[in-house]
Amino acid sequence: MHRVLLVSEILQDIFAHVNTILDPLSYGEISLARKSLATLASTCRTFHEPAMDLLWADMHGIVPLLGCVTRLHPMIYHHAGRYTWYSEGINPLCEHEVRQFLRHAHRVRSLQIPFDNHFHLLSALPFKTFMFPKLLSLSMVLHPTGYLHLFLSPTLRRCFLPLIHPDLKLIATCSATLEDLIIKVPCQSTADELSLLSDSVRLCKRLVTLYCPPLDWAAWKHLSNLPTLLSMTICGEVLCPLDTDNFAPTRFLNITTLSFHVTTASYVIAVMRNSAFPSLKEFKMIARVLPWEDAEQLCHTLSQCTTCQTLQHIDILSRDQRVPEPSDSSSTPITQFLGFTQLRTLQLAFPHCCIRLDNHLLLNAMSSWPHLRSLKLEDPHLRSATITFCGLFTALRQSPHLHTLHILMDALNIDIDPRAESFQHTSLQTLDVRSSHIADREAVAHILFSMLPSVESVIYGSSGHHIRYAWKEVNRRLQSLKSSAVLGRGASAGC
Repeated sequence: MHRVLLVSEILQDIFAHVNTILDPLSYGEISLARKSLATLASTCRTFHEPAMDLLWADMHGIVPLLGCVTRLHPMIYHHAGRYTWYSEGINPLCEHEVRQFLRHAHRVRSLQIPFDNHFHLLSALPFKTFMFPKLLSLSMVLHPTGYLHLFLSPTLRRCFLPLIHPDLKLIATCSATLEDLIIKVPCQSTADELSLLSDSVRLCKRLVTLYCPPLDWAAWKHLSNLPTLLSMTICGEVLCPLDTDNFAPTRFLNITTLSFHVTTASYVIAVMRNSAFPSLKEFKMIARVLPWEDAEQLCHTLSQCTTCQTLQHIDILSRDQRVPEPSDSSSTPITQFLGFTQLRTLQLAFPHCCIRLDNHLLLNAMSSWPHLRSLKLEDPHLRSATITFCGLFTALRQSPHLHTLHILMDALNIDIDPRAESFQHTSLQTLDVRSSHIADREAVAHILFSMLPSVESVIYGSSGHHIRYAWKEVNRRLQSLKSSAVLGRGASAGC
């Protein structure tokens, strides 16, 4: 054996590479990587421990561990290379079989539990048993009734659950080092479950990432005292509004990402009004319903937060088109964000988000956002385009880094002559004109070819056959112009 293989760090890197490049896995099949690591582990004593550590590090279910039990091994591996089996009617593990089952459990670092078909085999394990003492990541796709405690570990860093588990407090108390808690509930939670969630979150002391249904204000207050917390996502229906009468202002010093997936914006507005996020870089809200009054309040609240000098990404979305026309249209959401000088991406996709948008406002906005990379303005209620080609290119001069633009264009009135313009915006690559009407397809194609050389084709909406056909024709002519230009350069080089 070459002496370099006696260096444990080098050997671990080699085995990790084997585990990476030979990892393709189909359901029920033992991957080539696992077979290779098993072979390496049986080669010599030097290879055994590092190969076995990698072999057992990432587990998809507990069947491989059950395969270490002498009684169960022939049942599990009765088909070569497969361990798909059914354990109904099989007696639980006895004491010495538990030791066989746990033989390699201390090597497991990441565990995914896709189903609970075999949990009854573990019923003899003592309640306080930590089956996986060095487990770092636990992901459960189901509700492990009565067995969650067996999968907890004092070293656990990441936990994914499909619902608010009755033993949720146990996770926080058993896993003091927990950093990432993700609870993605597919259906509406009850008031008792949300109360349990908030109480459990208040027991977590080192959270870095939190994804969960709505919390009460006591939980928000606790989280504001965690210097480790960097990212929060609140997803679910708000059953009880936050008690605004008893709010004490909170300050989240280090949170950089804040997202909400909620029914209405009232919960979000309450949080943002009574909290400070001096390090916030990304804000996202998806609301099922967003009336104009709520949209105004939300945008105004964001503009008053202590995030103007840090916020780089804003996404506000709502697909409900039943929102009535605002009675007072003197304001527009875009103006509320002019103070965010560090803005990189802005996506507004809700009814009336583009109200009163015109060439002047677009120029003002682009001038305020010198670092802007992506701008998506998608107003389902906008019926007539107010941004002309002249207004667009005047604004683009202020955004040299912009690579993505979604905006409804006035492509009917051609107010620019590309032959008289020397300006080219070379960064813009993606142009979505939504459902913009068009008349002179040849002229539009020449404008895009001359002034937006990095745009290969225009993206357009799906409404109206004549609109789709017109923009399809623009793209065809644009490609023709680009092909001719390439041939022309080739002919010139040949000469």
